[in-house]
Amino acid sequence: MSGSAALLAAFVGLEPLAAEHDAAGAVWGDHFGTRVVRHYGQPEGEYTAAVDGGALFDRSHRVFVRVEGRAPAQMITGIVSGRMPPEPEERDEGITGSSAPPSTVLTPKGKLVTDLRVFRLEGGASGALLLDVPRAGLEGLLEHLKMYLPPRMARLVPPGESLGMLTLTGHQVVSILTREALGLRVDPPELAALEEGEERVLLDGSETGLRVVRCADVHPMAFDLVGPHSTLGSLWRRFVELGFRPAGHGVWETLRIERGRPAYGVELDRDVLPPEAGIDERMIDHHKGCYTGQEVIVRVRDRGRVNRHLRGILLGDQPTPSPGTPLFVEGRDREAGEIRSTAQSPRFGQGVALGFVRREAEPPTRAWLGSPDGPEVRVRAIGAAGWKLVEGDVPPRVGNGVLP
Repeated sequence: MSGSAALLAAFVGLEPLAAEHDAAGAVWGDHFGTRVVRHYGQPEGEYTAAVDGGALFDRSHRVFVRVEGRAPAQMITGIVSGRMPPEPEERDEGITGSSAPPSTVLTPKGKLVTDLRVFRLEGGASGALLLDVPRAGLEGLLEHLKMYLPPRMARLVPPGESLGMLTLTGHQVVSILTREALGLRVDPPELAALEEGEERVLLDGSETGLRVVRCADVHPMAFDLVGPHSTLGSLWRRFVELGFRPAGHGVWETLRIERGRPAYGVELDRDVLPPEAGIDERMIDHHKGCYTGQEVIVRVRDRGRVNRHLRGILLGDQPTPSPGTPLFVEGRDREAGEIRSTAQSPRFGQGVALGFVRREAEPPTRAWLGSPDGPEVRVRAIGAAGWKLVEGDVPPRVGNGVLP
């Protein structure tokens, strides 16, 4: 095994809950070389639980990389585009607070190596960090850090404990997490008021603690739990006892597309600039010092514009197109974009998609699937808060254009 392959293998997670998933009727699939649960036999019921009562997602296919050394935070600051996490602050006995801001790693030309979150495990100049990385972005990130991370100042190591992530969604999530994960040491209103990336950490004696992090990648209220697999396994079983329903990756993708959040390996890749995907507002800190790719980002912000944008596509009753299906717009006989991901959306009452469309097609507008005379679809802008709909976009049975 080569050095790069050995390094990669050291960070890829395990499947500690495989027995629980199989017992619940899991149907497995592949996600960038890692097994994930596609669904548990009833995706419709899983979706309903996720948006109404409570659903439980095992997202341990994400990868955690520890950064330690003489000055890990100082070194990572010049590599990531976003804000660095603040020093942990004691909130109550055994509880600290901080945040894990969403960020990106960019090439010198401003293209995406990956997106990620950065957790601060310890305070001080030499305090260790934890990177939360999508599986699709891991290889590129490791190669990038081999070039840009000075080994005398910071180095990558696997976490001392096998780590995973659970995500809970639904109306019950705040009260359950306050009691079962945080031991009633955080008040429910405080937890509910956390913004994306803010966290409360239970200091349970493990390397990372049990981290409860506000997640905004889907439209129901959601929190990520990051911690040792042994802890997460016990919590999974407890949450199921309390009525949370296991839900698969297919439902997660539907919720993500309905939210309008791009994912690395799907909408995001090494050919995408952050402003094209609309993630610069969330993942770029325009007030920080130098980081790799900054010059291109500043140039686009101040003097330029990008040629395409990530858009939401309302498909109506059209059959769901395959990723890569071209889009055509009025006045242009060449392809003007492409579909990247699709879902049948209960929230919108129709098929929906995310894709890139040329800047000339300013939403709200229309496009045609597959060819200039293909089925007509509607193109909508996506902002930090989600889809920007217009009157009549959503069937009356769903809410007459007003989404919950």
